Amino acid sequence: MGKERSTEMKIGEIILREIRLSLVNFFETSFGRTHERRVLLVEVRCGDTAGWGECTAGEGPFYSYETVDTAWTILTHFVLPRIVHGSFESPEEFPEMFAAIRGHHMAKACVEAALWDVQAQELHRPLWKLLGGTREKIPCGVSIGIQENPDALLEKIEKELEAGYHKVKIKIRPGWDVDIVRLIREHFPEISLMVDANCAYSLQDAERLKELDSFGLLMIEQPLDYDDLFHHSKLQAQIATPICLDESIRHARDAALACRLKACKIINIKIGRVGGLSEAKRVHDLCKEQGLPVWCGGMLESGIGRAHNIALSTLENFSIPGDVSASKRYYERDTVCPAVEVTPDGYILAPQAPGLGYQPDREWIDQLTVRKETFA
Repeated sequence: MGKERSTEMKIGEIILREIRLSLVNFFETSFGRTHERRVLLVEVRCGDTAGWGECTAGEGPFYSYETVDTAWTILTHFVLPRIVHGSFESPEEFPEMFAAIRGHHMAKACVEAALWDVQAQELHRPLWKLLGGTREKIPCGVSIGIQENPDALLEKIEKELEAGYHKVKIKIRPGWDVDIVRLIREHFPEISLMVDANCAYSLQDAERLKELDSFGLLMIEQPLDYDDLFHHSKLQAQIATPICLDESIRHARDAALACRLKACKIINIKIGRVGGLSEAKRVHDLCKEQGLPVWCGGMLESGIGRAHNIALSTLENFSIPGDVSASKRYYERDTVCPAVEVTPDGYILAPQAPGLGYQPDREWIDQLTVRKETFA
């Protein structure tokens, strides 16, 4: 990461909020269907500078054991009281300070993210440049959930392709997999297409998953259990389609083990899942050394979390379009100004303003807030 460092970031006040955001359209995976996002936002104030982070934990313990409510408890009882009125030379000090808290990566990551925003602002640099990013624009993909019927899915894909997106990801589960992919390929034979199973299969389904090899998929994401690198290595040896690991990669050590076991050929990096931008950068660097491409996954973030994803995606080895897309795909009004937009040819331009490059829409955030706690 950049060698430049600001003077001490002295924390004067921290505000934790829960907001509720309704999705423009429901989003369905093998875990279930989401209509509304409960989102935790952390605002860290150091003098006149306010940095923002977003917790990506879900409403229920399905993608991860973490939820909005467990994150609220960890933050209010174990993290925020300890750092208010404290100081940091660098955000990279934060993960080490809270290493004794096992897991709860999403809770911790949102605070570290806010500290990165603070430091970038104090150095008058865009966050993506502070992280060492090199891409002035990032190619965008879309993630499309399970739909009511195949025709609705085809209609959605057509709409996203017209908007310029470079990659289409669809969610699959047993019963909504091979026939659906075949149908998509009949209508869109040339598109960059991948599938995401969210742990919906077992190794006994290897023959079924092998049927996907004939469709030229970019990857199949996390087909087996979230904590099972060994059987992913067995499956990858049986199928030609590259496996991408998501839930299984909690930190750089997991990524190193996955490489050693040949459990995958691609890795999805999510800031919350790995515990923050510092660890996300370590996973990126390790994968670059091992020759594994990476991409940035999405968690239905609001604009604040999306802005952090944009910054991360400018790093060199993010060579596959991620799930970082326009605000309007998810929310009628986002938490940042301006809203995140995608160019007609499917790119997001890296912002040039210091910090995140997007301003939190405080008036809208206040209207959406359902609970709030201040540490000062």
